[in-house]
Amino acid sequence: MGSVDVVIVGAGVIGAACAEALSAAGQRVLVLDRGSPTGGTTAAGEGNVLVSDKEPGPELELAQESRRYWPLLLASLREELGAKLAEAEWDAKGGLVVALGETDATALAGFAETQRAAGVDARVISVDEVREREPHLTDGIRAAVYYPEDAQLQPVLAASALLSAVRARGGAVRGGVAVTGVGTDASGAVSSVNTSDGAISCRAVVNACGPWAGEFARAAGAPIAVLPRRGMVLVTAPLPDVVRHKVYDADYVGATVSGDADLQTSTVVESTRAGTVLIGSSRQRVGFDETIRVEVLRELARKAVGLFPVLGNVPVMRAYGGFRPYTPDHLPVIGADPRLPGLWHATGHEGAGIGLAAATGRLLADQFLGRESVLDPEPFRVDRPALLEGATA
Repeated sequence: MGSVDVVIVGAGVIGAACAEALSAAGQRVLVLDRGSPTGGTTAAGEGNVLVSDKEPGPELELAQESRRYWPLLLASLREELGAKLAEAEWDAKGGLVVALGETDATALAGFAETQRAAGVDARVISVDEVREREPHLTDGIRAAVYYPEDAQLQPVLAASALLSAVRARGGAVRGGVAVTGVGTDASGAVSSVNTSDGAISCRAVVNACGPWAGEFARAAGAPIAVLPRRGMVLVTAPLPDVVRHKVYDADYVGATVSGDADLQTSTVVESTRAGTVLIGSSRQRVGFDETIRVEVLRELARKAVGLFPVLGNVPVMRAYGGFRPYTPDHLPVIGADPRLPGLWHATGHEGAGIGLAAATGRLLADQFLGRESVLDPEPFRVDRPALLEGATA
């Protein structure tokens, strides 16, 4: 492919969603990834599409719009591509947040109340209903909130479906191509990207590099504070109907919004369509260290058994880890970089990228094309202090 309108750097679910939205609007799109498309952070995700874990504010609004749009987008892709290419294992299973102690129970009820005020369907349910929904949960549950809007999909399949649409519309997706910087024209605007395969002419580039977005932004001459945050997941052998919803302990919300670099774990348990059970979650800022830490896995297993005692004798097939793109103020960055015309960013979603991808792609495309958006882009702007000051700290 010669000259294109937009080069998307990063072929994970965020880059794929941006590419899909731009190609749907008629833009000539090229998606590049230094590794295998969908093989980075997206492949290490659990596929969560959640509203239950987000405080009222811009990220929750992005999540609500994405939750509304994901099934519509997948339906349109099935019509365009056929069921096989558009299969993403969408499962509107609902989420269950539980508290094991009285203090957590009080906090959970208060959190649910604030979410309901923001339009989230958050239903406080009795312990008896908890038992009906999840018969294998521990008897120690003190309170629970059911979130019928929570859903799950298979992240690699979802990203692959989005990229298939890009190809079907005449765009291209190439793996094994490293983007090392950008070229500019006489006015100082982006005119090309420099890659391991040579320069490619374009009029815009989207930084969708996930945890590596900070590195790419520096290479482009417009640094932003996006850092990697390591997470680990255990995968059990296939089981019968043991876990029916996404179930997590109330302390999970606190872990997602914490900026602490030290290890944090919280109990998250859910099944997949294949019958395996995914056990998380951990958060730790260790750079790009890929070491599998046994102590982290033990902590995840111990907490999961505390929630679902039946898992105590279930074999673990494997463990995997990945890096999430973390920003100091815990908000994604979605939009144009005012320091370099033609440079756009779509990153910083940390562990919520799968769920936020559909709305992120639309929000970026709306801004790129000058269309009115259903979401206010202002909170996600590139030049907010936390992103720029943190980049030079």
